[in-house]
Amino acid sequence: MRRAYEVEERCAARCIRPLQMRLAALLLTYLFIGFGAMALLPGYPILFGAFFVTLGIFQSFQSAREANDIVFSALLPVAKRDVVRGKYQFVMLIELCSFAVMAALTLVRMTALADAPVYRQNALMNANPFFLGAALVVFGLFNAIFVGGFFRTSHRLGRPFITYMVAMSLTIGVAEALHHFPGLQALNAFGFDHLALQMTLLVVGTLLFAVLTCSSYRRACEDFERTDL
Repeated sequence: MRRAYEVEERCAARCIRPLQMRLAALLLTYLFIGFGAMALLPGYPILFGAFFVTLGIFQSFQSAREANDIVFSALLPVAKRDVVRGKYQFVMLIELCSFAVMAALTLVRMTALADAPVYRQNALMNANPFFLGAALVVFGLFNAIFVGGFFRTSHRLGRPFITYMVAMSLTIGVAEALHHFPGLQALNAFGFDHLALQMTLLVVGTLLFAVLTCSSYRRACEDFERTDL
């Protein structure tokens, strides 16, 4: 009997992510992946593309809350940590799909469009590996502040999202301003200039994304276990 229950629990746990895709995600959420294409926009703070992607995910959380998605998922024969894992997997799938779009278009700007005047004359952040690393930091902040904050109560969305918006705005503002300071012009490199520095910054952004996401996931599991649904 116990073995049968364990098998049922494992099967239900494997179903959590597909359920998130079908029930919790709006079509709008998938369309927001396309905001990764903002990497091609000249004369615009392209890091806001990452914010718009997270805005689409936020909309899916709103829709899921109105549909009592968390309560429905918790009624399945799965551990609460599996519900949290399903949410995080869904969020990361959307983020990484958008990041793939950003990375592909950044490569286009670094090669075929590296000398395009419309980008060379742009005073704002250029699309390069530093930009990609900064985008991952924005995604990491969303996961740590909003997604992790949501699981403290499993129904409050406003406060963690506002807190995330403040942190995101500060991050984008700093990232956009850094290359204007003396000695930091290499952050806004074109083509494959200063590639070692650029790739190092991308690795740093990747590590920050991993740390922020993993630490918030563990904390979210603990918070959700204590939540009385």
